[in-house]
Amino acid sequence: MTAEKSRRLPPFSGVLVLVMASTGLVVIDITIVALGLPLISSDVAAGASAESVVVTYMVAMGALTQVVGSLSDRWGRRSLFLSGIVVFTLASLAATLAPTLWFLNVARVIQGAGAAVIMVNGIPLLAGRYAGEERNLAIGAWGSFVTAAGLLAPTLGGVLIDAFGWRAIFAINLPLGVATFALAARVLPRTPQAATPDAGPDWLGSLLLMAGLGSATMLMLRPEGPWSSQDAALLVVAVVLLAAFIVVQFRVSSPTLELRLFAQPAFSGAMLAVFLSRVLTIGGTVYLVLYFADALRLSPIAAGLLMTPIFIAQMITGLVGSKLLSYWAPGLVIGLGYALKGAGLIALALLITPDTAWWVLLVPLLAWGAGGGIAGAPVMAVAVNVTAPERVGMVAGSVSALASIGAGVGTAALGAVYTLYGGADPQAVTDGTRAVLTASALLSALAVATTLLLINPRRVPAPARRHEEPADRIPAGLDRLREQESDTRKV
Repeated sequence: MTAEKSRRLPPFSGVLVLVMASTGLVVIDITIVALGLPLISSDVAAGASAESVVVTYMVAMGALTQVVGSLSDRWGRRSLFLSGIVVFTLASLAATLAPTLWFLNVARVIQGAGAAVIMVNGIPLLAGRYAGEERNLAIGAWGSFVTAAGLLAPTLGGVLIDAFGWRAIFAINLPLGVATFALAARVLPRTPQAATPDAGPDWLGSLLLMAGLGSATMLMLRPEGPWSSQDAALLVVAVVLLAAFIVVQFRVSSPTLELRLFAQPAFSGAMLAVFLSRVLTIGGTVYLVLYFADALRLSPIAAGLLMTPIFIAQMITGLVGSKLLSYWAPGLVIGLGYALKGAGLIALALLITPDTAWWVLLVPLLAWGAGGGIAGAPVMAVAVNVTAPERVGMVAGSVSALASIGAGVGTAALGAVYTLYGGADPQAVTDGTRAVLTASALLSALAVATTLLLINPRRVPAPARRHEEPADRIPAGLDRLREQESDTRKV
């Protein structure tokens, strides 16, 4: 294999396989649940909304990623990572056996804690294993695989639900968790990768964030109708808790979310893009699957298969986005991806009716997936590369936290849009889904604008002379941003 060929794909390694498999399993558990929500509602929720089963998992994972990242720096990634897999797998067993919605939500919170341990270690493990362009390609391959796994999950969920019922979507984690544990025990080094000298975990910040997001999420999941005094009180509680969280972040030495990093425009742009990506991908997917099932009357398997074009496009274009970083400025690549994603979303909104033929939706679904693939990998690369190597764990925590929070907030917020415009009959389901897709397209346009503003090509330019760059050099402009980040820390 030539040197040029080796630049097209990241070198194969057990660590790359482990990171893909473990984080893919975590992400699958977000979207695979969407197809089971109607059955969960009728079985253990007494007909009430079961959206909380998706949201509680995401909120727990988002609130805990940074604190478990700090623990992995202190205790070593191997021991905590293996513990995370055990917690995730046992919580999946509890979810499989859940007799009530309350029990299921508790199991999902615990499962989200295990998922946080797994997710927060993904980027640091890749950053430690690869360097330069190989690292960008590895992150790109990982990002594409993880996002595509989430989009493929409805197909898997449809097969499992049709064959075994909704509990199978949690039971499938048991053999997969055991296999992942065995792989991790074999490929992860036994020595700690890093040591945190004196900063302890930010337990207070994590609790405030989880409580604040939980309150806000409950508010977004409230039944349709006029506001009550309890709703107003919940809003006040959410605002106070989140404001207290921000204050705490400036006072502790090891914050859950390092707010000072947001002084860098490129970092802020990358974080906002990560957040919006999960809002669009996870939130949009949940309600598009409901349209397939409740308006087009497709079976769970057929509804899942109709999501396959997004998966295929995401996989193919993910590495394309990583390679474009060698030629174009990151902001332009990310902006292009979100523009294509938005075009697919608005086309879907215009095309769907209760009688739309499924094949009419294939092209916009492909555009949605292709846009996500092109934008996803550069976002992760910018977020990691603009910071010093010793802070990759913290940045990984911030990326994972905002991605998880974005998925939870997206599901709840777009659910509020769906409830406002939707209903039970096929036309009402279509109207609700169209409103969700339109809102998602507007968020894509916002992502394009903020990306071009914050990850400006003048701040993070494309490589000037690619063929003269050594293989271990990160894209031009990102070295300069690392120096700026170092200056920001000194200030």
